[in-house]
Amino acid sequence: MGGSELAARVLAGDRRALARAITLIESSRPDHRAAALELLDRAAAAGRTALRVGLTGTPGVGKSTFIEALGRMLTGDDLRVAVLAVDPSSARSGGSILGDKTRMEGLARDPRAFIRPSPSGAVAGGVARRTREAVALCEAAGFDVVLVETVGVGQSETMVAGMTDVFVLLIAPAGGDELQGVKRGIMEMADLVLVNKADGALRPAALATLADYSGALRLMRPRPADPPGHPRVMAVSAASGAGLDAAWAAIRAIDGWRRDSGHWARRRAAQARAAFEEEVRAGLLARLTSEPAAAARMAGLGAAVAAGTLPPARAAAEMLRELAAPPAPPGAAAAPAGRDALDDGPPTR
Repeated sequence: MGGSELAARVLAGDRRALARAITLIESSRPDHRAAALELLDRAAAAGRTALRVGLTGTPGVGKSTFIEALGRMLTGDDLRVAVLAVDPSSARSGGSILGDKTRMEGLARDPRAFIRPSPSGAVAGGVARRTREAVALCEAAGFDVVLVETVGVGQSETMVAGMTDVFVLLIAPAGGDELQGVKRGIMEMADLVLVNKADGALRPAALATLADYSGALRLMRPRPADPPGHPRVMAVSAASGAGLDAAWAAIRAIDGWRRDSGHWARRRAAQARAAFEEEVRAGLLARLTSEPAAAARMAGLGAAVAAGTLPPARAAAEMLRELAAPPAPPGAAAAPAGRDALDDGPPTR
């Protein structure tokens, strides 16, 4: 399938073509990357947007169960839902289980839904390297809602808030004890906190947790992009469906208020700029391994740092200076590792 045909099928809402398109943008091959950029240009030209919702939470909180319950409720309301679920990769083997389609079996069979698990790889932040681009493709494919599930919760997982419109934190009933295990940074970025599993014998504990988190949020400084009364804490049960309608209404209310007040447009613009800067940083890092001269210089400076003859900060400054410098003429000798550029001139008499 050619690039133009693939783009046309994605824009027509073909789920199989969308899966192939995401595989293309996740590829590291240079020829695939060139085709991916053309595809992303076509997606951007379509001008379609969706409600982007980020979901994070500690392991075992029931993120997949919640997403399936919410997703099936939304598809039942005639909305098209895309789920981008990021699974943790092994630091040793690099592999991932990618079991979200198994955990969301009912939603995976829904013709109005699309589920794409992706490995996080070596990327910190609870998201895959190309998650932002996958979100853009889902929007171009005509999905109304894009749910982005991160691998966990913590200081590093706040990156998902930088690519979504509403950021939801899921917590489990723990009588308030879990408050100690959730980082302040993620609490400050959450637009909505949902206490899951608020049913049966766990309901009293869920209500106690709700009260604890409500009190904690009241101590935080108000944010200008929050509608009145937010961020707030609500109790839900993914198993029984209790509270899902109210939670979705709260998500829509936050998004609607931000669109009407102008915060949505400013947020999307800031996210686009951040994505550009991150891509530049990633490209610079890629040069360190893809270009032989840069890789050799990196290895030399690293050896000097390991031997204790060069401080890490000085080595990094030299590496960055050389990356920014114009290419040396053929035959020019490189400066030895550890030599400062200020020492290159003749000695002062």
